[in-house]
Amino acid sequence: MKLSVCMIVRDEAPVLTRCLESVRAAADEIVIADTGSTDGTPEVARRFTQAVYFFPWQDDFSAARNFSFERATGDYLMWLDADDVIAPAQLPRLAALKLRMEQENADLAFCRYESGGCSYERERIVRRGMFRWAGRVHECIPPAGKILHDGFTVTHLQSPKPRGARNLHIYQKWRAEEQLGGRDLFYYGRELYYNRLYTEAEAVLCEMLAGEGWYVNKIEACKVLAACREARGDSAGALKALTMSFGYGMPRGGICCMMGRLFRSRGAHREAVFWYETALSCPSYAAEGDFDDAAERTLLPLLGLVCSHWALGEREKAFRCHLRAQELAPENPAVRYNRDFFRAQKFPQENPPKE
Repeated sequence: MKLSVCMIVRDEAPVLTRCLESVRAAADEIVIADTGSTDGTPEVARRFTQAVYFFPWQDDFSAARNFSFERATGDYLMWLDADDVIAPAQLPRLAALKLRMEQENADLAFCRYESGGCSYERERIVRRGMFRWAGRVHECIPPAGKILHDGFTVTHLQSPKPRGARNLHIYQKWRAEEQLGGRDLFYYGRELYYNRLYTEAEAVLCEMLAGEGWYVNKIEACKVLAACREARGDSAGALKALTMSFGYGMPRGGICCMMGRLFRSRGAHREAVFWYETALSCPSYAAEGDFDDAAERTLLPLLGLVCSHWALGEREKAFRCHLRAQELAPENPAVRYNRDFFRAQKFPQENPPKE
């Protein structure tokens, strides 16, 4: 099996070497489409491959990725971004996955993607000539054929390159030209939220929730909608948005943790305790496509429980939650603060534990 690693890049010289060094041992071919670099990125790329092509930028990520796929010659194609890396411990997993795909005659492999504390599955390796990217931004490969799910993991480390409102502008232009589907409405609403356009984001997310769409995206849309309403000072509306998510699937740790925080901000600590404890009981749904932040179902609810139990006068419960948080993240700033707090002989009311 010949594996082609396909990438699109622009002004990624500071991070591209890190990425290509991490994958060169596993790749039979590296194909890079440059969409207009001015910082020497093509020269960096040519240290690893001669298959470096120029593709004029069209405000369409899928067009660029499809171009890179079309230039590849491998049996299977794997995509990476310039700020991705493959940890050395993952290279044997990738070799095993290549063999597995060949032996099982698979068409597509979903693999683990870790980014900034979140973990979720993404389509990662596909059979050449069978798939095309869709969507101008936050693009994806519509799944088809025989699909595998594998624990091979790619890590997203971020890039120092500022992106500003680039994605938002692409969505605004796209929206003016044609109707967006449910997935694209979700990501458009999220970009509006990131750019603090809360009223516009709420309208787009409500439109998405009222129409067709993948249930995982709808659950996440409820969470982003709640964040928009909270940012506008509407905590009651935020709670309603979070509650709406239960109509689409099982409770998620992030949803329940946010509900606990909203109740705690109101001084409703008994209700907060319930939701924090519920968050702790939620499993990961990353295999279903969730953006799973493990801290939202482990450390963060424990920190919230320390505060709410303390406010309720339940000092021993607060201390036990602190000890559990300390086992998870002893160097977390809030955990260190609480450790000093609980070491004190007295706990002054004007200096309560922090979350």
